[in-house]
Amino acid sequence: MTDRDRHPMGPGEAARRLGVSTRTVQRWLREGRLPAVTVGARLKVDPAAFEQPAAFDSHEGAVPSTAVTSSRPIRRLLIANRGEPVVRIARTAHELGMTVVGLEAPAEPGFASWRMVLDETLDVPSYLDRQAIVDAAVECNNDAVHPGWGFLAEDAAFAEAVETAGMVWVGPPPGAMRALGDKAAARHLAEGLGIPILPGYDGDDQADAALAVEADRIGYPVLLKPSAGGGGKGMHVIRSAVEFPETLARARREALGSFGDERMVLERYMEAPRHVEVQLLFDAHGNGVHLGERECSLQRRHQKVIEESPSPNVSPALRRRLGGWALALGREAGYRSAGTAEFLITQDGEPYFLELNARLQVEHPVTEAVTGRDVVADQLRVAQGEALGFSQDDVRFTGHAIEARLYAEDPWAGFVPSAGTIEGVRWPRGEGIRVDAGVAVGHDLGNDPYLSEEVTTRFDPMLAKVIAHGSDRTQAVARLAGAIEELRVYGITTNRGFLRWLLRHPPVAGASATTATIDADWHGKAPVPDDETWAAAAYHATASLRQPQARAGFRLNAPPVARIRLGEKDRTLPIASTTEPQRDEWMVGLSSIGEPRALAVGEPDPMMVALADLDGLALRPTIALPPTVDAAVSHAVRAAEGGQTVTAPMPGTILDVRVVDGEEVEAHQVLLLLEAMKMENAVSAPADATVRRVLVEPGQTVSRGEALVELA
Repeated sequence: MTDRDRHPMGPGEAARRLGVSTRTVQRWLREGRLPAVTVGARLKVDPAAFEQPAAFDSHEGAVPSTAVTSSRPIRRLLIANRGEPVVRIARTAHELGMTVVGLEAPAEPGFASWRMVLDETLDVPSYLDRQAIVDAAVECNNDAVHPGWGFLAEDAAFAEAVETAGMVWVGPPPGAMRALGDKAAARHLAEGLGIPILPGYDGDDQADAALAVEADRIGYPVLLKPSAGGGGKGMHVIRSAVEFPETLARARREALGSFGDERMVLERYMEAPRHVEVQLLFDAHGNGVHLGERECSLQRRHQKVIEESPSPNVSPALRRRLGGWALALGREAGYRSAGTAEFLITQDGEPYFLELNARLQVEHPVTEAVTGRDVVADQLRVAQGEALGFSQDDVRFTGHAIEARLYAEDPWAGFVPSAGTIEGVRWPRGEGIRVDAGVAVGHDLGNDPYLSEEVTTRFDPMLAKVIAHGSDRTQAVARLAGAIEELRVYGITTNRGFLRWLLRHPPVAGASATTATIDADWHGKAPVPDDETWAAAAYHATASLRQPQARAGFRLNAPPVARIRLGEKDRTLPIASTTEPQRDEWMVGLSSIGEPRALAVGEPDPMMVALADLDGLALRPTIALPPTVDAAVSHAVRAAEGGQTVTAPMPGTILDVRVVDGEEVEAHQVLLLLEAMKMENAVSAPADATVRRVLVEPGQTVSRGEALVELA
């Protein structure tokens, strides 16, 4: 110990050393659970408390180990996650000379390219099985565990299990996770520090009736959200008492399935606020900085789509205020590692504390772009006992960064997750462009292709993040828009077309968007592939094969024609288009329709199927050899009978069936609940009708487009 360390220590300094809050240290001193000395009229911590590591756990009511600042190198790092987080963390870990170990669960598809960045993999029953993950990590001699984001990243019990097993937890101390990661506890902490919080309820009485009473007291609309959760899962806006019971039951199921905890927090719902968050970074030596703020207002289904830094709507005065609050929260909780304090800003400019995510956020790359820091490297160094090595005055911001999340989802069907097989991708390149992807770059067209990759609805639908950095916001947005134009994903529907629209949308370009912008303004209809689109795709795909069957049906001195499968129809159509080979795809320009359009068409496979990308909508034009008519006949029969079949908007599992054969239903009445990505999705009647036949039952797995209910 240094001479300074041998002097009596104030509660604040001791709290930073111990990784707990100042109030906790004060309570331990009063209770005699820490050796104390009296200086004047005040109790201070006897330095003897730090002479030997204390054999205590860090759970509530116990004293955590005082040996939190000891240096311990990480040589083998287990990443307890999957997909894009693994690829991102592994990149930095390898740069630091670490061996990177990953997990593989039975729910994974047969091939997942993200696993290619790993040096080793461990089999576990589930990404949520705490003990199985810890046991596997210990058995393979891992030094540390990084949770990434999602799954068990904010699970204090998992962090404790890792530390109890003798490994380093790359994240906040379990005590700080309990104080901040739990939304109810975080609200209490913020309120105690004088930070404004929204009117709400975060009490222990979680009975349905008690929550209903509190909702009435707060006043509708209210926001219902899981106390232990994040990422927008399980969050619901309730606008009347009539909706409350059913929505509460649904939210509890989602919270239990996603986080293993059904406790709820109620808050007054703010209409059209802005969402701003502050990036925190603390070490175990009492040093803490913030790395500026991010604007995260552009959201759908309570999940972020676009993030940028700095916020174009935060003044220097508000920036200092938010940064100060964020640091105060971290210090009070004894924080260590990276974290994010989130705030809502009213239309009048008043800020309110929302929550603190006790983990690294998905959107950290925009902060890295403007600060020049590798936040994952900072996390790993802090976990090894190193000091930050820089102060708040050393933090510098350069230019502007903006990020778009590429999701496997259908924005034209309520942003429901889409499933399928990725046959190829093309990631954008260029000055100021960065791509963090869960699909390995080896899939990029132009390189040696790996196997096709299945995307399921069992996991988060995010495929990649595209980040653009520029000298100012105008340049950064322009670069991101160009990157989204260049981006291609073949074989599965994505939100690429939606992102193109969003970046051109006036409130986004003008930096006036709120959390309500997407819900209020997005009424996009899917880019319906017309006859010429399909015909051109099929024609140029087959022509590129240079095979006899590709030229069959074309006559000398006659307009070219192609016989193709067109959805449920089989047609012969004329071609009026021009082509321009571009890398490994055909860009098909369609001249026979009013507005020129471009369709990216990849090389067809041996089964004469070509993959195409039309504004993110995945197309699979197939040459008809021979034509099939079953689907067309079935469609014609249904149309003649005047009936209608309700189909699954996404793959998933039937959770509940709300109707029976012969029942009269009204337009928009819920017919059944479909679970996908641990979220419940209501499937409703398109119009007043009679249920002719229910075709599914609870527990049944269905694919997208599968018939669920026949209506008459």
